[in-house]
Amino acid sequence: MKKYLSVLGLAFAMAGAQQTTEQRIEQLLVQMTPEEKAGQLSQLNSDWEDLTGPIVQKGKEDKVALIREGRLGSVLNVRSAAQTRMLQEHAMQSRLKIPLLFAQDVIHGFRTTFPVNLGQAASWDLALIERSERIAATEAAAYGIHWTFAPMIDISRDARWGRVMEGSGEDTFLGTEIAKARIRGFHGKGIGHTDALLTTAKHYAAYGAAVGGRDYNSVDMSLRELHQVYLPPFKAAAAMGVSTFMNAFNDLSGIPASAHPYLLREVLKKDWGFKGFVVSDWGSIGEMINHGYAANGKDAAQKALNAGTDMDMESRVYAQYLPELLKEGKISQKDLDDAVRRVLRMKFALGLFEDPYRFSDLSREKKYTNHKEHLEFSREFGSKSMVLLKNKGNLLPLSKELKNVALIGPFAKETVANHGFWSVPFKDDKDRIVSQYEGLKNALPKSTKLLYAKGAEVEGTDTSLFAEAVKAAEAADVVVLSLGEGHAMSGEAKSRSMLEFTGVQQQLLEAVHQTGKPIVLLINAGRPLVFNWASEHVDAIVYSWWLGTEAGNSIADVLLGKVNPSGKLPMSFPRSVGQVPVYYNHYNTGRPASSPTNRNYVSAYIDLDNGPAYPFGYGLSYTTFSYTPITLSATTLKGNTSLRVSVKVTNTGKTAGEEVVQLYIRDLVGRVVRPVRELKGFEKVHLNPSQTKEIVFTITPEMLSFYDDQLVWDWDAGEFEIMVGGDSTTQNKAKITWEK
Repeated sequence: MKKYLSVLGLAFAMAGAQQTTEQRIEQLLVQMTPEEKAGQLSQLNSDWEDLTGPIVQKGKEDKVALIREGRLGSVLNVRSAAQTRMLQEHAMQSRLKIPLLFAQDVIHGFRTTFPVNLGQAASWDLALIERSERIAATEAAAYGIHWTFAPMIDISRDARWGRVMEGSGEDTFLGTEIAKARIRGFHGKGIGHTDALLTTAKHYAAYGAAVGGRDYNSVDMSLRELHQVYLPPFKAAAAMGVSTFMNAFNDLSGIPASAHPYLLREVLKKDWGFKGFVVSDWGSIGEMINHGYAANGKDAAQKALNAGTDMDMESRVYAQYLPELLKEGKISQKDLDDAVRRVLRMKFALGLFEDPYRFSDLSREKKYTNHKEHLEFSREFGSKSMVLLKNKGNLLPLSKELKNVALIGPFAKETVANHGFWSVPFKDDKDRIVSQYEGLKNALPKSTKLLYAKGAEVEGTDTSLFAEAVKAAEAADVVVLSLGEGHAMSGEAKSRSMLEFTGVQQQLLEAVHQTGKPIVLLINAGRPLVFNWASEHVDAIVYSWWLGTEAGNSIADVLLGKVNPSGKLPMSFPRSVGQVPVYYNHYNTGRPASSPTNRNYVSAYIDLDNGPAYPFGYGLSYTTFSYTPITLSATTLKGNTSLRVSVKVTNTGKTAGEEVVQLYIRDLVGRVVRPVRELKGFEKVHLNPSQTKEIVFTITPEMLSFYDDQLVWDWDAGEFEIMVGGDSTTQNKAKITWEK
């Protein structure tokens, strides 16, 4: 047997250049033992960097030995050219010399960070989003990384769920378009280039609908809701050639996503024809024991592999049990080989069999450390992601004639926090990340004095810093007050039951407000917060999210008018946690509330308006825009034709600016209830003062289609409303009749 394998291995090496990838994979499969196959399907965290999940196994196994024995196929959280080369050298000592895959959560940048993903979505700028992932891939690949666990494309309507910061918000259409832009950015010219990363569509599926907004919690929904709202971004990702899928932690209608045959075998691999591989989330296969779906680790491994999960991240059950399960006939050779084949296919695509060290290049790592052009882009992207929510009396942009500006708040001098959650830490972060204080200090005219007071901690009940803050406010012409939630208060495992400012920040706001000085409120957050008092009392409000490496400069550019804010909300902002989930594209009811004051025997709260504090798609500018009524190419259509919808948008102010023109459709009568409106298109347009541009959208029957109660994708003939405007509440409407 040994002689046979030796001859076969020699033949494989000699013929490799002439054979197709699939032939080479098949020859490798013939040589591999069950233990080596299970190794290729196993991923463990490195011993050299931070954990990004709970420790599954106490104590440290000898991972180097596992690599040398060919019993570990992938390592996550290794992030340097030197370390990846070192581990790859160990892999080259294994019997079959199968290279390792190195993975990392590259979520909103790598060395250079950008706004948290929800903030990026607020830019409504697909080109900027794609460019950010192009930079992230270039930097991460230069540090030896092959594979990112991104994009996160969960649709999320519940602001209590901390992971809303990782995604693109509540809307399926916007989320799908952003998902495609992210994949294009990560892939660049294609997998195999040394500045491209393997991608991961996560979390599959419906993770954003966790009950109560509580992370890792259950999800229960109809198949129609699943296919209509939550699966389209994943289907689009599969069609674009996303490299991998990652399972969600939740169970979906009683079956954990890590062992969900319908999701994995039926929809993903059969219906969508997905050729990449499926990786579990951190420990999610083993956690099926806690779900009550698997009796033990062996049972969990059996159910996960049979359902279609190809790689086990950190549960350690595949390496331990797959060979035994194969011997017992509880998993099939076909399914095991299919999973290994999918993993090997990606390693070949990366070119690792030709050169396992091609991503471990110290000179390239040095080149893309603190890259000037990347930092400049981060500054631009940050400014384009901010959302102006209020600007009473045109307080913003700040006048250059101001003598004294007070910057107050617990986030004013933060550095590392500007990364936001799910960022990759580096030892020099404190020195290279631009604080809000630094950004404003450098941007204000030399004749303007910048005063500073911390005012409060992010959490706790200490009010001893109030006096200093009030004194600074009293000495200023205008106050910039920087409040919000800590950078680690939104993200994985960061669900919140209350969405107001934490600690004594609200009291600080009220104390500063009592000075009578005009206030610009900066809100730093990774999710929608509730700030009704501020909305009523404060002069100007800017939602600044967490903006990344150049945060301070981005904020200064907007506050001082170098950049005109153009962000629009990708999620509806609630008035109260009691409204959550609140989203624009809800269904109507048999007793809809016709007005905010109509609360008698209608679907309404007796103590609160139904509508959000700030609607989806909302955002102000330093200029103003006007829309003409909608012009249609026809008001009656038939069959598979198309409708031309146009409006003219004019900049009616004195400042150049960008407007996001949004197209919504409502199907007035359907075979199943249809939403009150649905986003079907958008275009971001730049207009100089007094400039007018015509914006044209094309609507086809495909855009009118939906899943009915039998999961048939089709459209209904009848009447439709077309709406075009600056946010989801636009009343600029036209009506058409479309027959089949």
